[in-house]
Amino acid sequence: MVDVISSDTQDRMRQNEEGKQPRPRFFIRRVLLVACLLSLVAIAWFIFEVCFPHTTFSGTKQIEVPQGFGSRQIGALLRDEGVIQSKWAFVVYATIRNQASSLKPGTFEFSASLRLPEILSTLVAGGPYSNERVLTIPEGWNLRDIGLYLEKSGVGSAEDFWRIAGYPARVYGGRNADPLPQDFSGEFSFLEEKPRTVGLEGYLFPDTYRVFRTVTMEDVVQKMVANFDRRVDAGIRSDILRQKKTLFQVLMIASLVEKEVTSGKDRALVAGILWKRLELGIPLQVDASLVYIRGHNDTALTNQDKMISSSYNTYANKGYPIGPISNPGLSAIKAAIYPAASSYLYYLTPKDGTVIYSRTLEEHNKAKALYL
Repeated sequence: MVDVISSDTQDRMRQNEEGKQPRPRFFIRRVLLVACLLSLVAIAWFIFEVCFPHTTFSGTKQIEVPQGFGSRQIGALLRDEGVIQSKWAFVVYATIRNQASSLKPGTFEFSASLRLPEILSTLVAGGPYSNERVLTIPEGWNLRDIGLYLEKSGVGSAEDFWRIAGYPARVYGGRNADPLPQDFSGEFSFLEEKPRTVGLEGYLFPDTYRVFRTVTMEDVVQKMVANFDRRVDAGIRSDILRQKKTLFQVLMIASLVEKEVTSGKDRALVAGILWKRLELGIPLQVDASLVYIRGHNDTALTNQDKMISSSYNTYANKGYPIGPISNPGLSAIKAAIYPAASSYLYYLTPKDGTVIYSRTLEEHNKAKALYL
C-alpha cells in the first residue's frame, strides 16, 4: 500500500525544511560587511595615530630609554610620558617599517609637535645624548632614596653608593667599626667642618644631572657635591658666617625644614621656631627625624618611636641631630639662613598640608586634638 501525501502537506514540509536550514550566503555577507567596517575603522584610527601629533605636553621633553627595552616597552614608556597616545600604534608602525629591532637606548628630546614617523626616526637614529643618562634627584631625598634610585637607574649598586657617601642614619666611630665614607674634603674645603662620624647627607645637591653611561658611582657623588659648591655660593656662606653659625649647622636645620613643610613662608617660620627651640634648650621634636631613623613612613609614628636610641632622634635628645636627615634644596637652605621671627614655639602639619602654629604647649595640644 502506497501512502499518498497531499500537495498541501508537501508544501508545508518543504517550508519547514527551508526554515530549518541556515542561510549561508546572507550570514557570510553580514560577517564580511562587519569585518570591512571594522577594518576601515582600524585603518582610519591607525592613520590618525600616525599622521598627527598626540603629545600631552608643551615645548620639549627629555625621556631616557633604558638599555634592553623592546618596542613594546618603549611604546608603553612613550605613552606614559605623553609622547604618543597609543602603545600599539607605535608597535605596529615600527613593525610595518621593519624597524622594531633597530630602536636604540639613550636619552632623547621630543618636541610637542612630533608625529609618529618622526618619533620612530629619532629612536632609530639615536639621540644626541644616546651615550648619556639623565639622573633626577628631587629635593629632600636622603642617602637611602638616592642609593636605591641610582641602582634602579643602572649606575651601580646602592651598596657602592652608600660605601662612598655614607649609609643613611649611620653614625661612624665608637662601636661602629665600619669603614668611614670617602673623604672629599681635600677637593671641597667646606667639608672640613663636617664631622667624620656622618656621611655626605645634606651635601648632595638635588638637581637634574646628565652623566655618561660609563660614569662611576664616585663620579656621581663628586658631581653632586661640586654642584652643591656652586649653588651654595660664597655670598650664602658669608651670611652664615656673619650669623656665627656653620654651614653644617644650617644644613641640619634645612634638612629638617625640607621634610616638614613645603611653602617658602612656612619654611621660614618653621626654621625660626627650630632655631628658637635650640636657644631655649627645648628638644626640636621633629617627626621627620624619626622617619629618617626608621627608614620608612608606611605606618604612623608611635611613642615607642620617640624613644629610639639614635643620635638623630630629636625627641630623645636636645640640640641638633648628629647630622642632616635629607639633602635640602636651596629654598630650605635659605629658610634656615634667613628664618622668620615669630612668637611661636610649636607647629604641626595635618594631612591637608596646612601648618598650624602655637605659642604654648597647651595651645599645641589643643591643635593636635583638633587637627590630628
